[in-house]
Amino acid sequence: MSISPSHPHLAIALGDPAGIGPEVVLKALADAQVTADCRITLVGRLELWEQALETIQRRAAATPLADLHQFELWDIPACAELVEQVIPGVGNAASGEISFRVLDQAVSGCLSGIFDGVVTAPIAKSAWKAAGHRYPGQTELLAERAGVEQFGMLFVARSPHTGWVLRTLLATTHIPLRAVPTALTPDLMTLKLELLIHCLQQDFGLEHPRIAIAGLNPHSGEAGQLGREEVDWLVPWLQQMRDRHPQLQLDGPVPPDTLWVAPGQAWFGYPSRVTPHDAYLALYHDQGLIPVKLMAFDRAVNTTIGLPFVRTSPDHGTAFDIAGQGIADASSMKHAIQTAKELARQRLQYTTLR
Repeated sequence: MSISPSHPHLAIALGDPAGIGPEVVLKALADAQVTADCRITLVGRLELWEQALETIQRRAAATPLADLHQFELWDIPACAELVEQVIPGVGNAASGEISFRVLDQAVSGCLSGIFDGVVTAPIAKSAWKAAGHRYPGQTELLAERAGVEQFGMLFVARSPHTGWVLRTLLATTHIPLRAVPTALTPDLMTLKLELLIHCLQQDFGLEHPRIAIAGLNPHSGEAGQLGREEVDWLVPWLQQMRDRHPQLQLDGPVPPDTLWVAPGQAWFGYPSRVTPHDAYLALYHDQGLIPVKLMAFDRAVNTTIGLPFVRTSPDHGTAFDIAGQGIADASSMKHAIQTAKELARQRLQYTTLR
């Protein structure tokens, strides 16, 4: 359990051992600012952490790395044959099975109250599939294990120029673009907006947040001339939400091209007559993630909202093409750990006050 609300206990899951996950974790944890004011437990096979450490020391001797003995370790049972089949840069059934078991154990620790949150290193969906685990990704396993049906994908990044925090929630995620208009419904939008409001209050301490909701069509449909979704249901739905939450500021549907002007100005410190919002609700994957990656490619953190514990992950994949070379950039992992620490601390304080 946490020592105090200001000192959360985080699990860091190994991820796919054939990818860059172990490397970026070891690099990130070498930064004293990342590990300050929290308790960290590494989840995964000890020999795999040690192998990653030895590889980086051999290939990038000058790189600062974490001392494994500084942290607690949950050594997950996995037969020797699986570990022996792990090949750096090659995701396979063995690496998929190990990453699955590691995440499952980390979630068990969160659900039992041992950990306040989990930071997940990247996994390979293809390796999970090869191991017989057919989940779209880590998020779906986390939700299933937590018994949660309502969850969302929120991207968080703090500007290095101004300190302003960008928060972007996706209403739909990994579906074809042609399926987006059908998938978007008032019920789905209500679910996502309610999750976002609760998250902003619980995890960010924003009791009365200002939220901008994107339109779907160019110019938000231009009164039905460029698409009917806004006129037919999005505008009426938004008015219902304003009536339900009179204490909040819900703006929209904002034309998708101008939605990101104020965030861009706030991120880079340009003068603006418009105050940026506390959060942005984008309607589909690229509408939200192109601006996020443009502004914060190495800083954005993926956090799953709607879970009974904090979960963050770096906004990149396993990068098998550079695994084992000691050249992976740990910036996003650093931000993922720092964000998890901040969110867990705020959530613990929120729970204590309630």
